[in-house]
Amino acid sequence: MPDVRTHEPDEHDNAYAGLLVNDAHWAFGTDFEDPLAGVDTTVPDGVDPAALATYCLMLGDDALVLSQRLAEWCSNAPDLEEDIALSNIALDLLGQARLLLARAAAADPGQVPALPEGSPVPDEDRLAYFRDDLRFRNVRLVELPGGDFAQTVARILLFSTWRLALCEELAHSRDAVLAAVAAKAVKELTYHRDFAGRWFLTLARGTDESRRRLLAGLDTLWPYWTELFETHDVERETAEAGVGVDPAGLAADVDVILDQVLVASGVTRPTVPPLAGVQGRKGRDGRHTEAHSRMLAEMQVVARAHPMGHW
Repeated sequence: MPDVRTHEPDEHDNAYAGLLVNDAHWAFGTDFEDPLAGVDTTVPDGVDPAALATYCLMLGDDALVLSQRLAEWCSNAPDLEEDIALSNIALDLLGQARLLLARAAAADPGQVPALPEGSPVPDEDRLAYFRDDLRFRNVRLVELPGGDFAQTVARILLFSTWRLALCEELAHSRDAVLAAVAAKAVKELTYHRDFAGRWFLTLARGTDESRRRLLAGLDTLWPYWTELFETHDVERETAEAGVGVDPAGLAADVDVILDQVLVASGVTRPTVPPLAGVQGRKGRDGRHTEAHSRMLAEMQVVARAHPMGHW
């Protein structure tokens, strides 16, 4: 097996290999302290640091919350192979979240929650574990309770199809960190989408019960689907500055891919209407479902109890 410390990145790695000396430093779940060490975190000219940070929180929170939901499947999936696959998808998203939250903190330190003096908790963990639900910017699709395996497959398909299209565009961002994170995420999300697409087809064409569960899961998720393509003011501002992506522009391409899966599976698009926000405000504005608060309480309880802890 080649030594990853001396591994020369191939052509597909070039987007982020230029920022770091090797892939190993970007391995998620290791004990290095600064996930952006060696990366130029200077905010590009003409970009509002607060807007860039908020945009990174939006994408980071999407990944963090869905990662937490998928982690709930650990030891509970239908068989060992799917158990490992769902755990790996969760870890991929957690890695994306860590880098995006770290980027948010570097762009605008004022958004990082304050902790007692001397706390060793790094900025990205402060953002993950010490914000309340009103400060989370994720879309509501990712925060819903997991449901059964069929609903989980449907959610991964919807989310990864959308996020893959977004990251393909974001890989051309003027912000070096966002471009690097997106380029790496494209590889991961391609696998996520293909995994979900194969299972979607299998369940749709399987037994009557597997198809019933899949369609029920899709109907449950569909009211939250259009929210992914609604442009928030921060998304518009960062897109105009050349560092973000306007999600409205992704709809046509995403529909093409999703329709291919639906047609092959013999599934028609649900007719369930979109879910309205609270006085017009939705996930990007910090307005979430009750399930979001309960999930955060469980996710954050240990960290909040030990703000001086070193993990």
